Amino acid sequence: MLLPDHQYVRVDSLKDCLKSLRENGERTHVVAGGTDVIFNMRLRLFQPDIALSIRRIAEIKQVEELADGGLRIGAGCRLVDLAENALINERYPAFADSIRAVASSHIRNIATLGGNICLKTRCWYTNNSEQWRQGVKECFKTDGDLCHVIKSSSLCHAINNADTPLPLIVLGAVLTLQREGESRDVPIADFYQKDGMDHTVLKADELVTHVTLPPCADRTVFLKIAARKGMDFSQAAIAARASGTGTKAGEVSLVLGSISMAPIVLHEPARLIAEQGITDAAIEQAEEKVRAELGELTSLYARAGYKAHLAKVLVRRALKALREM
Repeated sequence: MLLPDHQYVRVDSLKDCLKSLRENGERTHVVAGGTDVIFNMRLRLFQPDIALSIRRIAEIKQVEELADGGLRIGAGCRLVDLAENALINERYPAFADSIRAVASSHIRNIATLGGNICLKTRCWYTNNSEQWRQGVKECFKTDGDLCHVIKSSSLCHAINNADTPLPLIVLGAVLTLQREGESRDVPIADFYQKDGMDHTVLKADELVTHVTLPPCADRTVFLKIAARKGMDFSQAAIAARASGTGTKAGEVSLVLGSISMAPIVLHEPARLIAEQGITDAAIEQAEEKVRAELGELTSLYARAGYKAHLAKVLVRRALKALREM
C-alpha cells in the first residue's frame, strides 16, 4: 500500500520542531520511529499534510540520572536502548519488562518511548485497509457518527494497547509536554482519556518530550498476555506495585491495560490488599472486586467475558509475583 500524498519535514532541534507544530499542528503528524504511524498512514487512517520527523532531535534522546535517584528519560529514546539501560533495569525492572514486551526486536530497534506512550487506539473495524472499510458504515474514526463496537455509544471504544504506560502509572511517572514557549508537566495517570478518538490530553501543537520517574524502592511487576509472545498487541496486561516484603503491603497499585480505551486503575482491589496484606484469602477477595472496576467492556479483540476473566487472572498472578519477591 502506497503512502498518501504528504510533505516530509525533518527537524534537527526541539526548537524547530515546536515552531513547526505551532505553525502547522492541525495539519501535522509527528513521526519518531514510525512503526505505527507509517503503517496507519498506508491504511489511510490519517492523512496528514505534513509528516514531521523528529528522529534527529538529540535533546529528547538522553537518560538523565536525577539527584533524588530518579530518572528523566527523553521520549525520543529507542525502546531497544532503554531495555538495555542498566539504571532502568536496576531501579525499575517492571518498566524494563514492559519495554521488552513491546512487539518484536525489529520494532523495538526503531520504536521510541514517546511513540508507545502516544500509541493510537485500535479497532478491528478501522485498522484495516481502506478498501475493507468501504464495506462498513463510517464510524467516529472515519468521519462518521457511530461506534461499531457499541452502536448506542456517543464515544469511540477503540482499545489502548500501549504496554509501557502501565508500569509508568504505578511508578508515578510525570510527562513533560512542550509547545513553543511553554511547558507543562502531566502525571501519566492523567494523560489518558476514556475516548478512543481523543484518547490523550496532548494538544496538536504539543510534543511529549520527557518522562520523569521518581525513585522507587517498592516491588513492581509487569505481566502481559498476548496471542503470540514477542509479536502481538496485548489481549490484557497489568502492572503492579507494593511496598513492604512478603505478605505485608502498606501501599499497593494495580493498573490494567489493553482492555478499554484507557488504562484502568484498580482502586478497590489495591485498597483491600493494602489493608489485609498479600495473603491467599485477600488475593481471592481482590479478584472478586476487579469486575466492578472494569466498567463497560466490549467484545473488541476478545469477548467481554474473556476480558473480565483475563483481568482477574492477571491480578492474581501479579499479586502472587509481588509476594514472592
